[in-house]
Amino acid sequence: MGKISIENMEFYAYHGHYEEEQIIGNRFLVDIEVEADCLAAAESDNLKDAVDYQKIYMLIKGEMENKSHLLENICKRILDVVFIEFPEINKSSVKVRKMNPAMGGRMDNVNVTLSRTR
Repeated sequence: MGKISIENMEFYAYHGHYEEEQIIGNRFLVDIEVEADCLAAAESDNLKDAVDYQKIYMLIKGEMENKSHLLENICKRILDVVFIEFPEINKSSVKVRKMNPAMGGRMDNVNVTLSRTR
């Protein structure tokens, strides 16, 4: 079994509960970790045997372009598409961070992490 992580993918997107958030937008960071059998790729050194993490990035990019009210919904949609497109993935965890959220105080981010096992 192996783990693949993609960390700090940065997107400017229009997610949020409030109308202003969906108009002005904000910066979001996304991390994903997936677990899959990586032995074939390790032996062959061939992308056709590996979990294509560029494809994972593109799937996440696509989900970040679709507005959501809640970070939980973004995480769920990312997990849904990753599990559909990659049947070899056994487990995944996604973390979405909204940077500098307008919550009336100073903070770096607010974040949600969801995990799923097949």
